[in-house]
Amino acid sequence: MNKLLTFPDNQNMILSIRAKAMMFNDPRSAALLQQVERIARSEATALIIGETGTGKELVARHIHNHSGRKGPFIAVNCGAFSETLIDAELFGHESGAFTGATQSRSGWFEAANGGTLFLDEIGDLSLALQVKLLRVLQERQVVRLGSRKPIPLDVRLVAATNVDLHKAIEAEHFRSDLYYRLSVATINLPPLFERTGDILPLAHHFIALYGEKMKLDNVRLSPEAETALLQYEWPGNIRELENVIHFSLIVCRDKLIRAEDLKLAGVARRRCTTDAIAAATQNFLPAPQNHALGNASVATNVAIPETSLKDRLQALVVESIETGDAGIFEFFEQTLIHTAFKFCAQNQVQTAKLLGISRNILRTHLKHHGLIGFEIDPRLHTEESMPFGLTVQ
Repeated sequence: MNKLLTFPDNQNMILSIRAKAMMFNDPRSAALLQQVERIARSEATALIIGETGTGKELVARHIHNHSGRKGPFIAVNCGAFSETLIDAELFGHESGAFTGATQSRSGWFEAANGGTLFLDEIGDLSLALQVKLLRVLQERQVVRLGSRKPIPLDVRLVAATNVDLHKAIEAEHFRSDLYYRLSVATINLPPLFERTGDILPLAHHFIALYGEKMKLDNVRLSPEAETALLQYEWPGNIRELENVIHFSLIVCRDKLIRAEDLKLAGVARRRCTTDAIAAATQNFLPAPQNHALGNASVATNVAIPETSLKDRLQALVVESIETGDAGIFEFFEQTLIHTAFKFCAQNQVQTAKLLGISRNILRTHLKHHGLIGFEIDPRLHTEESMPFGLTVQ
C-alpha cells in the first residue's frame, strides 16, 4: 500500500516546521493505517503518541477525513500559547472577561463544532486547564470565560503528545482521569527508522516537491545515496528527511544525488555492524583450552586461519563441540545476547534488528540472562502485541 498523506496546502507551506508527508509503503505502516481508518469511523476520542516530526497532525487529519464529520478540522498547538492565553483560545471569552477583551469571541472548541479539534502537545497543558478540558469532554459543553451560559458541543477530540504521559502522571504533571478520557483509542506512531520501507518513497516525494520549486526535473538518487538513507537512523524523523533532501537538491550535480550530497549531520542512534560486533565479541570469546571428553584428552589448541568472520565462528563452534562441554549452547547464546545488547547501548529495538529477531523474542532472552527485569507492565505488553503498539480500549 503506497499511500501518501499530505496537507491540503502543501505547496504553500514549504517553510513549515511540521512533517508535511507520510507514506505507508512499509508493510507495518500499512497495517497501522488500516487500524487508524477503523478508529476514524468511530466517534472515539483518539490520542496520538509519537516523536517530533513523525506526522501526528497528518494522522489526525486522516482520522477527520474518514470520520464522515461535515464540520471543520481545527488544529491547535497547546505549546504555542502562554498559560494566560490558551484558556481563552480554547474555550472563548465574553467582552470584559479580562483586560483587553473588548468583544466576545468564540474559542477553538466552538469553531470545531460539528467537526474535529486536534490538540497537539496536550502534555503542555497546566493542571488547571486539564480540569476544564476534562469537564468539557464529560459534559459535551463549553462555558466561555466571563459567562455562565453553557454552549453545547458536537466535537470529536484528537490529542497528540511526544512525551510519556504515564511518567507525567507519576510526576503529578498530568491528570490520570484526563488521560483515560483521551486515550479511548491510542495510536503510537513509530519513528522513521522503524519503518524503513517508507524512507525511499518519502525521499522521492520530497525530490518531486522541491524539484518543482527549484525547476529541477528527473533528479535521481544514486544507489550509494539510497543505501545511506536506509542506514541512517533519522533522529529528526520525516522532518529531517525532508531537510536532507532539500539540501541535496541544492548541491547535487547532473541531476544525480550522491551519498556525499546528503547532509546527514544529526545525532544518530548507533547502528550495529557486523565488523563492530566482531570486534566487540573478542572480549567475550574464550581462549582455546584442553578439555577432557570421557577418559580421553582432546587437544583443542587448533589454529584458526585468518578467514571470514563466519568461518572463524564456525571453527570455534566445532572446537567447543569437540570438547564435549555440556554448556555450549547456553554459553554461545549468552555471549551473543550480552555482546549485541551492550554494543547497541541497551537499545532493544536496535538489538532485535541486528539479530534478526522480534523484540518480544529478544525480551525473552534478555530476561533469561538477567539483562532486564521480569516484571513487565501489562499495558505495554498489550501495546506491543499490535502493530506499533496501536490499541483500542
